[in-house]
Amino acid sequence: MAYTGSVVPGGPTDIRRLERATIRKMSVSEMHNNVYLVTCNATGEQLLVDAADDPRRCLGLVREGTGRLGHLVTTHQHWDHVRALEEVARATGATTYAGADDADGLPVPPDVRLAHGDTVTVGDLALDVIHLRGHTPGSVALSWRDPVDGSHLFTGDSLFPGGVGNTANPGQSFESLYADVVERVFDTHDDATWFYPGHGDDSTIGAERPHLEQWRERGW
Repeated sequence: MAYTGSVVPGGPTDIRRLERATIRKMSVSEMHNNVYLVTCNATGEQLLVDAADDPRRCLGLVREGTGRLGHLVTTHQHWDHVRALEEVARATGATTYAGADDADGLPVPPDVRLAHGDTVTVGDLALDVIHLRGHTPGSVALSWRDPVDGSHLFTGDSLFPGGVGNTANPGQSFESLYADVVERVFDTHDDATWFYPGHGDDSTIGAERPHLEQWRERGW
């Protein structure tokens, strides 16, 4: 598999070509934010996950696919994940989505306020919404499960290789985030599930599962 999931700001897009979907990943900004484009191979419909920064490159990523963008999901309200949101939404006319409890903190009020258990449909692909509380009140992950292509999970800043997201600031909660990540991600996804975080490299549920107790004991 040519895809590695390792990208750098200003560097080339990494492309994962599956039977039913194509996943493109790039990095933007000094914060090394990941931006993902999911393309339904059958219909050409596309979803962008986190228009974090650099609207020119975000729009270029859309053009690397089919050139059309129907869906734009923001995983959470933090400033470094939304700097290109307004311009990309305006340029593409895409339907915008965000977790209901983060929606009022965004520069663009989302067209759709997401709740746990909702589904975002992108052509023939159905991505389930997972509400993960603790990094922000309304953080969401997107889970696409396919019998041929396997399970793929876009986790924003709620889950990374090596631990859950930051919970050291006021209003954040490690206990809440850890509980949601265990119950709503690890307990419901198999070890082969590949996850794509908001910064840095990817990982799998199987690679991280043995370390859950260590995360709980250290509290981060």
